[in-house]
Amino acid sequence: MPSLKDLRNRISSVKSTQKITAAMKMVAASKLRRAQEQAEAGRPYADRMERMLVGLAAGAKTAGQGPKLIAGTGRNDVHLLLVVTSDRGLAGAFNATVLRETRKQIRELQGLGKQVKLLIVGRKGRDSLRRDYASLIVDSIVDIGRPKLGFADADAIATRILTMFGAGEFDVCSVVYNKFKSAISQIITVQQLVPVAIPAVTEATASNIVYEFEPSEEQILAELLPRNLAIQVYKALLESAASEQGARMTAMDNATRNAGDMIKRLTLVYNRTRQAYITKELIEIISGAEAV
Repeated sequence: MPSLKDLRNRISSVKSTQKITAAMKMVAASKLRRAQEQAEAGRPYADRMERMLVGLAAGAKTAGQGPKLIAGTGRNDVHLLLVVTSDRGLAGAFNATVLRETRKQIRELQGLGKQVKLLIVGRKGRDSLRRDYASLIVDSIVDIGRPKLGFADADAIATRILTMFGAGEFDVCSVVYNKFKSAISQIITVQQLVPVAIPAVTEATASNIVYEFEPSEEQILAELLPRNLAIQVYKALLESAASEQGARMTAMDNATRNAGDMIKRLTLVYNRTRQAYITKELIEIISGAEAV
């Protein structure tokens, strides 16, 4: 049985941990509010950009094969996975969910005989994946978004992807990230970035597209597609940032409540142990008095 001093030290230690987790919960809640606002503000622009690309791509494909970012390389052999994780832990299953889906994608692609390359955002993803797939990692990007996540961060990643695509280093690029739904729920998402996944345009839909473009669709797409790639990457980063803070806030809330339950149990054990010591001492005193 632990001594009273050991129990007091344990209770004090758990209380200190509880203060830390409570503080981290409040910090995450504060950051979540800003990250959620950014993610929700970025969704309409990204969705509208995708809708506009549908109309543009329909006209471009009618005239010819279209830009390379839409038509692709004509092959489907090399896949680049952009994996978005965090630099810090203590966020529940946030990183584990992304890494689990990434490993699933790697196994499926390799099972089909495809070559896989990894471009990783975040220390947690890099440290975990390089244990099993070090040979697949092209590069890793850490400390992104510090002190604040901006479009320049996404633009730098998009530029890197475009450079690799222009050099023929991959045929298909997809991003794996957590899409923010609520503080307690994130949706694992795999989105194809290159070539741009344009939904099929039916005849009924195409007949409603009456835009006239100046200059031509091809020229506009040549300028618009690289920017759209940066926007989709920025959207993934914003969604991931909001998901991370939501997951961390939930995890720290659970940790704080668990610490409170542990303190109650330890306090109960402490009181019972203390009572047992007192009772034992009283029995010894009474027995000694009766012996005299």
